[in-house]
Amino acid sequence: MELETEGRTPRKRRAILAAATEVFLQHGYLGASMDEVAAKAGVSKQTVYKQFENKERLFAEIVLGTSDQLLDGLFQAYVETLEGAADAREALRALAHRLLQSLTADNVLQLRRLVIAEADRFPEVCGAWFTSGFEKSLESLGQALTRLTDRGLLRKLDDPTLAAYQFAGLVMYKPMNRAMFAGTRQRADNSELQQLADQAVDVFLAAYGLEGAAR
Repeated sequence: MELETEGRTPRKRRAILAAATEVFLQHGYLGASMDEVAAKAGVSKQTVYKQFENKERLFAEIVLGTSDQLLDGLFQAYVETLEGAADAREALRALAHRLLQSLTADNVLQLRRLVIAEADRFPEVCGAWFTSGFEKSLESLGQALTRLTDRGLLRKLDDPTLAAYQFAGLVMYKPMNRAMFAGTRQRADNSELQQLADQAVDVFLAAYGLEGAAR
């Protein structure tokens, strides 16, 4: 019985976080109700407050927790596409397509809108979503690009993190902004995403690829 009780609290906490994520994404911070969170999680409102103290704390837990999840996914993408690659163009195209598929997913776009909307209200929390998530991931991407340079697949990078930002910008700027401003239903289809990925890599390699590298 004691083991069952010990396992119940983590389950309730996960249920509350899942419910709160849905509520915050649907209604925004101001429109989110702790009563609705409790109802969706199947717990009492007192349990929600016992676990998270207040709505601000619950919001922070969601933002920072999703940042960690995004970071893990991006790290995995870098490893699976760039580590051990023998052809820079092929590897970067695979990575660009992975980024477009993952970062234009509905839940990521909705979360991005939520964080941007609340950045002035919660600058430390929302700022951490960027610095501990995307910024950290781009530093890691810069390191992965440097390893491509070390293997003779790219030119020397004077500023690897800046090169990573440039790569991400080439890949993400158009589809991300379209979806952010026009809504998730305006997201590009797979064929357009593949074309965007390939063209972004062509531009990146025009700056950082080896001279005479085959297209």
